Amino acid sequence: MIVLITGASHTGKTILAQKLLEKYHYPYLSIDHLKMGLIRSGNTDLTPMDDDDKLTAYLWPIVREMIKTAIENDQNLIVEGCYIPFDWRKDFDERYLPSIQFICLCMTDAYIDAHFDEIIEHASDIEQRLDGSWCTIESLKADNHRYIEGFEKSGEKVTMIENAYNLSVAEN
Repeated sequence: MIVLITGASHTGKTILAQKLLEKYHYPYLSIDHLKMGLIRSGNTDLTPMDDDDKLTAYLWPIVREMIKTAIENDQNLIVEGCYIPFDWRKDFDERYLPSIQFICLCMTDAYIDAHFDEIIEHASDIEQRLDGSWCTIESLKADNHRYIEGFEKSGEKVTMIENAYNLSVAEN
């Protein structure tokens, strides 16, 4: 089984991946770690500040083929990160799709308004964020809207964080 976790920034993708790793003992791949490894090793001219679409175009073909390899080898893997294209399903045929569970996490505007301080407070629960100064209520809302609109337009289910943040998605 491949568990593909994506969504807007600060929605808990990494903590969900960690909880799933602890529960199922599946290894997980952080697309951010792959990105930084490729950047720091000089294997790309991209930078962490490049546009998300540009980074997705570069990283997704690598991640996609890693997913196919894991499925072909009958291995479990959690893949977590924001560099997953809205139309990701087109890259997999019927041999692969049944083995992929897709999870997209997003927050409602009301949740962001009511819980912004908590969101920032928990930003480094799993990974140490070096600079969070860019993160504002407006930027979070815009990021969430982009993911909600993009994935819903592609026919994907988006798990909305509306009232209270919990990891019930990890229970299923």
